[in-house]
Amino acid sequence: MIVEQMLAKYPSVTHQDKAHALREVMQEIALAGLYRGGFFEKAAFYGGTCLRIFYGLERFSEDLDFSLLRPEATFSLEPYFDAIIREFSALGLRVDIHAKVKTIESNIDSAFLKNRSEVYDLQISGSKVIKIKFEVDRDPPMGFLTEEKLLLQPFSFYTKCFSLSDLFAGKMHALLFRQWKNRVKGRDWFDFEWYVRRGARLNLDHFYQRAQQSGDVSKADSGQAELLQLVRGKIQKLDIESARQDVVRFIKDPQQLDIWSKNYFNLLADRMIFS
Repeated sequence: MIVEQMLAKYPSVTHQDKAHALREVMQEIALAGLYRGGFFEKAAFYGGTCLRIFYGLERFSEDLDFSLLRPEATFSLEPYFDAIIREFSALGLRVDIHAKVKTIESNIDSAFLKNRSEVYDLQISGSKVIKIKFEVDRDPPMGFLTEEKLLLQPFSFYTKCFSLSDLFAGKMHALLFRQWKNRVKGRDWFDFEWYVRRGARLNLDHFYQRAQQSGDVSKADSGQAELLQLVRGKIQKLDIESARQDVVRFIKDPQQLDIWSKNYFNLLADRMIFS
């Protein structure tokens, strides 16, 4: 019944609508399990799914991204697996969760949550199994603030999240320096538009701590003007149509992307606010 109540808040019409709704309900149940396991004593939620669930972003998101509150090289997500499994089990859902085998050493710990429950056959006829990827940054750049955000289902609990200005800083770091070769992640540009339209402030210090840690900028190039120059350079190279194609399946109204152009994004850059 709780899962049905959670799904009822989504105006699902198409199979894609139902898939997005079911994925987001699974994400919220996973957050509840992490809360019960004490995970948020050590980590905070950030990224697109955090922005979607707690800040009202008008697009669906796929992954759960977390950052430790302080560096811990030996941290593992595995001790929290049982708490996640128990949370789904209490709602009549069966899941498998396992650590991702790394091919390249990094500071990101990953796991995948795979639903083996009948809920998929019940909710989405003929759908593939839905997977959720978890990522945890064990060596986070500092300079960020967190706040407690409330979820009411599957029960009332608080999730520790990055503040909006630090989420904005992380998004701009991803937008500018994400290594996607020739692909364009239009979701980054959708989020950039969302932040600017809402007058969100970007934490410049946290952005540069991220960019310096990743080796993308030096301490000498760490001002507001330098960031705007990076943004304008990225816009100049942007393939607008590829950006639209990446994000369109995650939003309800594709017409909202009609205004996208290099000129439009430059005008948005003019309106960025920094803190």
